[in-house]
Amino acid sequence: MKTDKTQRVLKLLEKEFGGKVKVDIVERVLYEKDATAIPVETKTPVGVIFPTSKEEVKRIVEVLYNEGIPMIPRGAGSCLTGGAVSVRGDEVVISFERMNNFKIDLDNATVVAQPGVITYHLQKVVENHGLFYPPDPSSYKFSTIGGNIAENAGGPRCVKYGVTRDYVLGLEGVIKYGQTVKFGAPVMKDVAGYDFTKFLVGSEGTLGIFTEAILRLIPLPKERRVLLAFFNQLEEVGKAVTRIMTSGVFPSALEFMDNACIKAVNNYKGLGLPEDKVGLLLIELDGHPLAVEEELKEVEKLLTSQGALVFLAKTKEEEEKLWSARRALGPAISKLGSGKVNEDIVVPRSKLAQYIPAVNRLAQKYNLICAIFGHIGDGNLHVNFMFDKTNPEEVERVEKAVEELFELTVNFGGSITGEHGVGITKKPFLKLQLGEVGIQLVKGVKKLFDPLNLFNPGKLVDV
Repeated sequence: MKTDKTQRVLKLLEKEFGGKVKVDIVERVLYEKDATAIPVETKTPVGVIFPTSKEEVKRIVEVLYNEGIPMIPRGAGSCLTGGAVSVRGDEVVISFERMNNFKIDLDNATVVAQPGVITYHLQKVVENHGLFYPPDPSSYKFSTIGGNIAENAGGPRCVKYGVTRDYVLGLEGVIKYGQTVKFGAPVMKDVAGYDFTKFLVGSEGTLGIFTEAILRLIPLPKERRVLLAFFNQLEEVGKAVTRIMTSGVFPSALEFMDNACIKAVNNYKGLGLPEDKVGLLLIELDGHPLAVEEELKEVEKLLTSQGALVFLAKTKEEEEKLWSARRALGPAISKLGSGKVNEDIVVPRSKLAQYIPAVNRLAQKYNLICAIFGHIGDGNLHVNFMFDKTNPEEVERVEKAVEELFELTVNFGGSITGEHGVGITKKPFLKLQLGEVGIQLVKGVKKLFDPLNLFNPGKLVDV
């Protein structure tokens, strides 16, 4: 939706930045969608800009904000809640694809990264230096550091190593009217004022735009071992998870797949997993080789005491095969319906054995196929409802099921999102968890950082 003002401002930016500004419809329509599976109404942005430096970002924000033109920061567009799309039709997308440089400080075990750096690329380079950047969202091979910070991305390793927020030591960015801010430092301790660095992680691009991040690195584990455990009852799964997490052993991954997931993966990849089991746990242990061997024996003993059927990978190839079952889940369960809703709820681990059957009853109530998997070690499950997206009545049933799912989750003492963020799709349900006072506080923070509501408007909260 171009107006005389937006056309004038875009021409000004074209004059300053040349080919880095795209206004042709063919270019703009490529940035109309992100990876969100739930049907959301999106618009085509009025322009897309590709800055290559933080100085250019500052100038772009300065021009747009002072002219009252909204903007959407975008990494790889892998967001699952509509966080990187236009909802008004008058926004300019600021794409960080060309800001993809990073510099490692080996002495301090830190890295300074631009927001467009691909997470996987950074991980592989630092591993060559014996260092480790743990956050590993499922999109890590194409998602960006900036996007990961905006969503506080997690992944399987969170159970031991924590989420993105735990590795961000400092942030530099641009806020209202093009003002530059710099929070944090490449140090492990910093209590100078409020911790705006950690506060901005997970803000979904609604408070400003990141231009640079200081990330903490840790030593690369010397050994990894992987095993699968199959169970006959959900109660056994819950008890096994609790016993592992209270045994003094900290797995680097503790993943769950229910029976529907097992069957879907078998159909998709022919892995031959036993389909008569209610679910499986994939467990990864890492650390010093001697410690890993001892922990492996202890975990195997714990699992068998809970009636589990255990398969231990003997080689790296076997480990990769076991992990392939988990990695194939996305495309595998997508085959179960033309539409898929993937909600990333979190509940206390102690309540999982009661929560999962309650979710299955909810799916039965609305006659939906349901597949549940996720990071069970920290209580973060991905509940997937499959449906026919060409059938309006079925779409309506899914929407009702999702609403009840969030109510159920909050009643279990959990959270409506552990990784994907709020964006557009979960915004109507945020009040369920935060309450009216909490929503007003969120709005107050938004107005402080963005009084004109120009940073990623329509996401997370309405002001």
